[in-house]
Amino acid sequence: MNRHAIVEELVAFGATVHTCSSNEEKLNKCLRRWESLKLPITGSVCDVSSRQEREKLMEKVSSLFNGKLDILINNAGRALFKSSVDVTTEDYSLIMATNLEACFHLSQLAHPLLKASGAGNIVFNASIAGTIALANLSLYSATKGALVQLTKSLACEWAKDNIRTNCIGPGVIDTPLVERYEEFKSREASRTPLGRNGEPEEVAALAAFLCMPAASYISGQIIFVDGARTVNG
Repeated sequence: MNRHAIVEELVAFGATVHTCSSNEEKLNKCLRRWESLKLPITGSVCDVSSRQEREKLMEKVSSLFNGKLDILINNAGRALFKSSVDVTTEDYSLIMATNLEACFHLSQLAHPLLKASGAGNIVFNASIAGTIALANLSLYSATKGALVQLTKSLACEWAKDNIRTNCIGPGVIDTPLVERYEEFKSREASRTPLGRNGEPEEVAALAAFLCMPAASYISGQIIFVDGARTVNG
């Protein structure tokens, strides 16, 4: 399992990347490995559910890239497998702050940097759960559905600034988000025409493509990476 597939895919295509994680120990371990490979990757400790930490992160990004940014990948997120009647106020606040508020606010903060680049790209990582119903994922699904609409709105609103906005809708991907939920993973694989869950690299490949000149006329779209799960009912 490659937990950093999007970072490494972008670097493979020549990007210089600044990433973030709420876990300082894990981030530093990754940064040491990337440094040993001489990859142009830096990182910050950031809990994206915190407004102050988001602002600090984007100040760092602006400083590193001289006030310009070509690509913003909104990839951080939390899952919550709970019946709707069992969702607490604390659950609601955390999932909304991490999965939706953070994406909206980071996009706001990044807007002047993306505009300054002359050809900015935003990619939201949503989910098939933003389009189809999955059991015990109502709150998570609500945030992902909101990202789908946010993608469409920003694509139209910021087109004048030459900023493209797109959204990826992954199916069940073998990442830490779902590694504890084997029954769920097996059930979803059985409902997927390709007969398996996805790999992080399969999502990363699309994320990188959407930021390339080859995708210069693609904006406002949600593209599913789901083995045909969403069209299978």
